[in-house]
Amino acid sequence: MSAVSADAERFSEVGRGPFSRGSAAVYWALVIEALIVLTSLPGLLAFVLLDRSVGNAPLFALAAVPLGPSLSAAVHVWRHWQTTPPADRDLAPAAHYWRGYRLNWRDVLLWWVPTVLVLAVLAVNVAGAGALEGSGGAFALVSVLIGVSLLVWAGHALVLSSLFSFRARDVARLAAHYLAARPASTVGVLALVVVGAGVALLATDWLLVLLASPLVALLVRNATPVVADVTTRFTAP
Repeated sequence: MSAVSADAERFSEVGRGPFSRGSAAVYWALVIEALIVLTSLPGLLAFVLLDRSVGNAPLFALAAVPLGPSLSAAVHVWRHWQTTPPADRDLAPAAHYWRGYRLNWRDVLLWWVPTVLVLAVLAVNVAGAGALEGSGGAFALVSVLIGVSLLVWAGHALVLSSLFSFRARDVARLAAHYLAARPASTVGVLALVVVGAGVALLATDWLLVLLASPLVALLVRNATPVVADVTTRFTAP
């Protein structure tokens, strides 16, 4: 095989030009988004049908359970995309997504389920803070701060449990460790939490769902220093 034909075969799937690579990135984003919605559909339908009342907080927590494995699979796919040289990228994001889902769903649920339950309790605290009269505002503020901190911790945990084979307790400890050990990455996750909350409150929950794929891509990019440190310290031979 000549050098020209070998080079052509190498670039045959994605292409070598910026337009081809950009189109491939958009294609990956759309497919990942569709798969997130598909694998989370029962929970998403429950979010639509349930009344926004405090009494339904446990049901909202239950509806959020499928999102954990779905987002974990998306982390797996975007990490593959970002670490693969452009010349070697393919147009099969679905295959990578299902592989990530199959590998990670059980490990992710071990910490994801308790997390959404705690968040549901905190939401009830905020909603019921008005009944506490003078101390209600402080109680609500503390609950919100704990909830935001838990979401930032969950951002680190999602990346760690999606890309490494750690026990759930080790994921929890490492995610807490990197809150302070990699402050830039922690601020990045906090920014994504603020953006997500802003979209949900100022626009609609469905817009947040439709932005899930690019938000996960940003989460994975933001976690690069964390992933590099974990790889060096805990997985290198």
